[in-house]
Amino acid sequence: MIWTILILVVAIALFLVGGKMLGMAGKGESMLQKCINLVAIVLVAGCVARLVTPYYLTSVNPMILQDMANGLQEQQAAEKNKAIRAAVKSGAESMMADAPILGNVDAKNTIFIWTDFSCPYCRRVHGELSRVLKERDDVRIVVKNFSIHGDLSDAPARAVIAAKIQDNAKAAALVESLMTKEYYSSDDMKDREKLGEKVKANVLKFAKEAGLDTKQLEADMQGEVVTRELANVRGMAQEFEINGTPFLIINEQAFPGAIPYKQIVDALNK
Repeated sequence: MIWTILILVVAIALFLVGGKMLGMAGKGESMLQKCINLVAIVLVAGCVARLVTPYYLTSVNPMILQDMANGLQEQQAAEKNKAIRAAVKSGAESMMADAPILGNVDAKNTIFIWTDFSCPYCRRVHGELSRVLKERDDVRIVVKNFSIHGDLSDAPARAVIAAKIQDNAKAAALVESLMTKEYYSSDDMKDREKLGEKVKANVLKFAKEAGLDTKQLEADMQGEVVTRELANVRGMAQEFEINGTPFLIINEQAFPGAIPYKQIVDALNK
């Protein structure tokens, strides 16, 4: 701001005095005098614009800034959706290969969801998705288990991926249990050193109720398939710039956050 004012003062002085000083030096300097005046005018205009524009945008018409920000966000979202569409079209099979699938596994409409069983917003959107599945048989939900909350996330994420190795329907049942029931208590949280063990024990109990072979499940939780799927989840999250959960891709369109039932249905119907 200070430099702008100084340049403005110099430019005005140059316009008012510079030409006259040249005129005193001789008549042959008229072209140079015009150039100096032009430079001075350009500097004055630039400085005035620099001084007035922030005032206009912040005090007179601040909505322009909001419109600019919204426009930039829309442009970024469009570019992101374009990249996601390309990635899903080329890599949908690998994205589904090791992930649990809810609903009709052969459905024409696909929803990918990056989720965490310990995330309350993920549980909320799971309820909305369950409503969709009850009403439609043309939708499948691919559960990408984004383990981001340490001991609260790791065992559930590994278990549902390992469950698919045995049976996708049983994996879906385990997903439902983990999303609708409490798999850790306030007492479990008191001993942070043993929290992972307690969460794992509770998850295995739910797995047994879902009809899974828990001994095999426990072994598979540390196996190659689970490791590969967790790497796929994180790799896709990095590519799509997913920083939190839930994050949905509905028919190749991205929706961050716990979107409501109507928005899900509208996206499916497009």
